[in-house]
Formats: sequence, structure tokens, C-alpha cells
Amino acid sequence: MRTIAIINLKGGVAKTTSSINIAYILTQRGYKVLLVDNDKQGDCSRGLNRRTQDGEGIDRIMVDRHPDMYKLIHHTDYVNLDIITANLGLLTANMEVTMDRVRPQQNRLRKALQQVSDRYDFCVVDNAPDINISVINALTAANDVLVPVEVDDNTLEGMHELLDQIDEVQEELNPDLENVRCFVTKYQKFNQAHLQGAEVIKEQYPAMETKIRFSGVVARSTFMRMPVALHSPRSAAAEDYESLVNEYLNMIGDEDDGEI
Repeated sequence: MRTIAIINLKGGVAKTTSSINIAYILTQRGYKVLLVDNDKQGDCSRGLNRRTQDGEGIDRIMVDRHPDMYKLIHHTDYVNLDIITANLGLLTANMEVTMDRVRPQQNRLRKALQQVSDRYDFCVVDNAPDINISVINALTAANDVLVPVEVDDNTLEGMHELLDQIDEVQEELNPDLENVRCFVTKYQKFNQAHLQGAEVIKEQYPAMETKIRFSGVVARSTFMRMPVALHSPRSAAAEDYESLVNEYLNMIGDEDDGEI
């Protein structure tokens, strides 16, 4: 199983939308996918109609010595797409972990995912706009990190801090972390500022060629709690997410000699 962490320290850059659509499109290519909601807001869980106020999910992985993964994993409405949910219980769990001086703190998610690694081809982790202990766990478990970036006045805010943190995790905790790539979201190709901003990102950071164009159907798909790739497959955003997944699979295929 290959694990993809979707992360940015900024909110509102389409992390959850990207996580859901990447995971869904991978299932349409024949892969079995586990989606992990690693944000106490639970937006990813809500987006797949699986959010609860007090149900157990990622919080148990963080605090239990031997989490029951088969109890924590839920099927979604889509074939080959399962989810581990999140809610505000993750906030308390993170606090407990940071106070635990006995067990290692950073590798709890990785150890839990190893229990089910033979059941899935990919795991996609949707992260909070933060660097907390559960996000560090996601980076420690990841093979690839994808950073959605929106071109605006604060495009690169926090990017250096995030990449420094990723480098530290790679060096100290996770030598299996192979790829870190940015990709532009909400892109307007006729907007001069977006054209220039996308070039700046490409010059300064490792970036995917694919850009996710702005499309009003994304908001509607979110309201309908459906992947935009299913809700409106001919929309610009859906086509771009398809291209992004193609580019990603080609990237790891080159490194893995064509095997996932």
C-alpha cells in the first residue's frame, strides 16, 4: 500500500476536495483505496456522509496501543473506497499523545496502517492546516506528499515552514518518503496574476504540471457530498483531477518500474 498525504498549512486551498477526488478517481482505475480523515473538523468524513459527533476514528489510532482497525474502517457509498473518520475527538487525542512520554508519538498512524496494508493499494490522508502530532504521524506514514496551493496574495505563506518540517520528518523518521509535489488549485488561466503565480511556484518548488482549474461545480458537488469527478465528470475541475491522478501514477510508476 502506498500512502499519500495531502497537506498545506493554509486553509481553503482544496485539501479535502483534492483528497476525496484523488481517492475516488483511484478507485475508478481499479485500485482499492483507504481514505483517512486526519482533521478534527471532519470535513472529509462529512463529504462522504460518514461524519459522526462522537464516533470512534482516527482518534483511537492516536491513543490506543492496539487500535482495532477493522472496527475503525467504514465502507463508503463507493466501491473499493473505505474511510477512517474524524471528529473533535481528535483534538483531545492529540493532547493525550503529546503528554505521553512512554510510547513513541510520531509513528502511531504508520503502525496502524501496516495492519491493513495488504487490503489496499493506496491510502490518502487528508490533513488539518496545521503541524500537530497527528499531521506529523501522517508525514511519517507517507510515501508521497501532495501540497495543494491556491494562487492568491498569500500563496507561499507557510510553504518554507512546511517543507522544512517535511524534510525533518524525512531525515529523522521516514526515509520512505519519496516525493513532495505542489499542485495549483482554483486556477484561472486567463487571470494574469494566476499565470504569474503558477510560474513562481514552479520555479521555487517541485510542482506537478497539472493545475486544477476553478469550477463552480466544485461547490455544488461539495453540497451534494459527492466527488466532483462523479457529480460533474465533464467539468474543468473533474478533468483536471483525472489528469492529476494520471500524472501522479506516471510519477510513481517511473520510480517503481511500472508497479504500484
